[in-house]
Amino acid sequence: MSYAERPPAPGDVDTSADPDFERAWGRAQDVPGWLKRGQARILWDEARALGPGATVLEIGSHQGRSTVILGEALRDKDGTVLAVDPFVEGKLFGGLSTREKFERNIAANDLGQVVELVADYSTSLRPTWDRPFDLLYIDGKHDYWTLSDDLRWSTHLPEGGGIVIHDCFSSIGVTLGILRHVLLSDRIVYERRSDSQALFRVGRPTPADRLRILAEMPWWIRNVFLKVLLRLRLRPIARVLGHDSPYDPY
Repeated sequence: MSYAERPPAPGDVDTSADPDFERAWGRAQDVPGWLKRGQARILWDEARALGPGATVLEIGSHQGRSTVILGEALRDKDGTVLAVDPFVEGKLFGGLSTREKFERNIAANDLGQVVELVADYSTSLRPTWDRPFDLLYIDGKHDYWTLSDDLRWSTHLPEGGGIVIHDCFSSIGVTLGILRHVLLSDRIVYERRSDSQALFRVGRPTPADRLRILAEMPWWIRNVFLKVLLRLRLRPIARVLGHDSPYDPY
């Protein structure tokens, strides 16, 4: 599908006022989740840059915070968000109750005609998937093996297509996957991040593109150290390092 021409300096985060984004973010904020404003803006800008009838594949939807942003961005484009989530049972993910909350949040924002739920594991779907899409958002299981497999979805993207990855420079497994499969890749370019959410693009990377990934390593090491401090309940030391939150850096 068509991929609209992008504004100048795609490596720069667009901080200009956008009333449509602010309305969408206001709705998304009512949905529990970990997506921050700057991270939502990356998703919004990438989805808004797509042409009419575009499709976004989202891996990991939880209660729909990011899904609402993507759905609002595609609403007037007659686009589709394919929300892939198995809704695993358990304390962390909530299983059926989380799916019910997701469906309520989509309905409450009148996005039923935009969002299509695919309730399955991304790793199970990928080998036989044949539907094209224009933007890939990865926020699934944060281990090395799942991230490595999820990156293979990018083969469906057109040249220049965006790949947005949450917890990219916060999770050990995700970052190791990036170092293994993207740093030396000949078809994925790293552009920028907002906190731990990173934007990549299908294209041929230059040495400078690879160096930008390596330049994030000190920030990643800091985040891993902060996680260790939080696990050891050493929040006062974490505060000294600028992390005044009971939650992991994301």
